[in-house]
Amino acid sequence: MKRLYYNIVYAICVIAGFSSCSDFLVIEPQNEIIFDKFWNEKADVDAVIAGCYSGLQEEGVIKRMMVWGEFRSDNIGPGSNVQSDGNLEKLLKENIDAKNSYTDWRDFYSVINRCNTVIKYAPDVAAADPAYTQSELQANIAEMVALRSLCYFYLIRAFRDVPFSREAYIDDDQKMDLPATKFNAVLDSLILDLESVKNQAVKRYPETKELYQTGRVTQDFIHSLLCELYLWKQDYQKCVQYADLVIESKKAIYEENRQKHTTTTSNDNDIDRFNGFPLVSNSKQTNWYGDAYNTLFGRDNRNTDEANQEIIFQLVFSDDPNGTGMIANGAVNSFYGNQRSSTGLVAPSDFIYSQIEIATKERRVYNYKNKMLDARIYINQTYSGSSSSNSNKAIHKYTTRTIDISASGGTTPEASYDSKYTENQNGSNWIIYRLSDIMLMKAEALTQMIQEGDNTEASDYNRSLLDRAFTLVNAVNKRSICQTLLQDTLVRSEFSNKGDMEDLILQERQRELMFEGKRWFDLVRVSQRNGNTTILKNAALQKATTGSGLISNHLSKMDAIYWPYNLDEITVNKNLVQNPAFSSGEDESYKKTTK
Repeated sequence: MKRLYYNIVYAICVIAGFSSCSDFLVIEPQNEIIFDKFWNEKADVDAVIAGCYSGLQEEGVIKRMMVWGEFRSDNIGPGSNVQSDGNLEKLLKENIDAKNSYTDWRDFYSVINRCNTVIKYAPDVAAADPAYTQSELQANIAEMVALRSLCYFYLIRAFRDVPFSREAYIDDDQKMDLPATKFNAVLDSLILDLESVKNQAVKRYPETKELYQTGRVTQDFIHSLLCELYLWKQDYQKCVQYADLVIESKKAIYEENRQKHTTTTSNDNDIDRFNGFPLVSNSKQTNWYGDAYNTLFGRDNRNTDEANQEIIFQLVFSDDPNGTGMIANGAVNSFYGNQRSSTGLVAPSDFIYSQIEIATKERRVYNYKNKMLDARIYINQTYSGSSSSNSNKAIHKYTTRTIDISASGGTTPEASYDSKYTENQNGSNWIIYRLSDIMLMKAEALTQMIQEGDNTEASDYNRSLLDRAFTLVNAVNKRSICQTLLQDTLVRSEFSNKGDMEDLILQERQRELMFEGKRWFDLVRVSQRNGNTTILKNAALQKATTGSGLISNHLSKMDAIYWPYNLDEITVNKNLVQNPAFSSGEDESYKKTTK
């Protein structure tokens, strides 16, 4: 087959059936599909669905989820040996052109095409195989629509306008050189697709299938994706509607867990401590903190009921790839570090790192009031208490098995870090959605619903919206504080208008979701809504050490907050028109014109 921007090689499992609860996510597909010998029974459909998840686990996909969603933001700076990856080094300086390898989107389109293939052929299998029921077919199609939508959502947030198709590409005779579809048209299509299948998806998998609960598509995942899609569409009522569905579902799981586990602990009232939201506790014993990290990102993530009450959807990896048959998280191993190289190719930016000194009373990232320390200072990056050394600057989220924070009496808390994952054996699951993310989306939507006017009715309505938004942000913030008796670090009266609350929500999302591939996308969304790049540009400039004038000028353009199309794609697909904010990467693009 000739080289086109759609990768139409498909994979099937080496084992026809799945013998245990975890097989679906364990088996890594190996072989190409031979169409005349395939699509005959349910196992064939299961095999290609497994290939869709396997495609999302590919290092190239996870790396781009990280790079596109985070690395151009104020959170990320160069780490150890970054010069070994010239494309990464350039983009961290906002020096991006069409030859940069991180503009390559083929792996995402490969997953999209696998999903389209299942949607095309699965109905024929259901008609031929009595063991493949109609409800299973509908659930599988919903699953594929959801994964396809997730891939397209990453693409439009990164590139804005992208080629969009629901057609399965299986041979060279099909027209593949599609022009880019406008951002809003793709966004509307994704919403329409998900709305049409949301009720057909699996609500919850059997308890025996532990990896399925958060490792496969459920209704909660589709509701979460719709919540964010509507937030980008600026349909805030719908965003709140779907956020509420997710929150209520997680409350139900919390209650089931509470009934299931009869052992009483000091934190049985966590849902009350966190303003009625079932967030994972940060402390299970007096004066010790960090349990939320260990449950969500560390050693306890894989199987606990508690993790399921907050995590919605994640891509599953293993720290024993040879023993389990699952793959390790190579992207995190390379970018964020490992036991052999504590600092990865990237590290917290100097700006982020400068925010963690305990003596600093005015932090722009982490709060510091009444000496109530934010545990996320320790969780996100290296921090040793009263001071930290740049020589030890490293990201700990996703790289460290456990983080324990001790804080006795009035003493300054100290963190104890377990060893990082062994090189090439990072077993951290990559979280796409978790509850605190949804809560903060809802808070953002509520704030955007504020009405103009100063009459009594409008004032009461707006005050109610701000109260509800603050309650959500306060719950997330309060969970992170290193105190047994939780006290609010945030004061409602300090956020009395829409602008103040907008700033608070954006700051809380940065603190809570740091290094999770969210920050740049948040800044792009704000730019889209405001119609200018002021907030994004100012954030990006925080980490600029040289060339700030060039960066400021470049990021003043709305086009520049998206990525250029890869040079290979432009060469193959003549219907793609390059983003005007970027050079083509070809030598002739730099030639001077003469009169």
